Amino acid sequence: MSLIQSIIFNDAGLVPAIAQDATSHRVLMMAWMNEEAVKQTLTTGYAHYYSRSRQKQWQKGESSGHVQKVLDMYLDCDGDTILLKIKQTGPACHTNRESCFYKQQQADAWVTIERPLT
Repeated sequence: MSLIQSIIFNDAGLVPAIAQDATSHRVLMMAWMNEEAVKQTLTTGYAHYYSRSRQKQWQKGESSGHVQKVLDMYLDCDGDTILLKIKQTGPACHTNRESCFYKQQQADAWVTIERPLT
């Protein structure tokens, strides 16, 4: 079975992909990949994703320059989630933060714990 055939895509033809910093191990973002995004990631060595809102494939950092060099790629035990160990250039989040996970649950509220990079 090929790498692509081993992935279980959902009914929309997508699989969640988690980008994790290979050095700090911090989870930076979660995005969706379709088969073509997986193939382009494998071919180029840079993370490609599928935008559900724009209905198109994109390379992380294509407009911002905040690219993700993929160092390792993992498939979970169920075959339905990809983990990318990456070297991030610049902030990963479109809000100009290191990570998209910058809101922490505190009591009954989500509290912003990370400021945008300057």
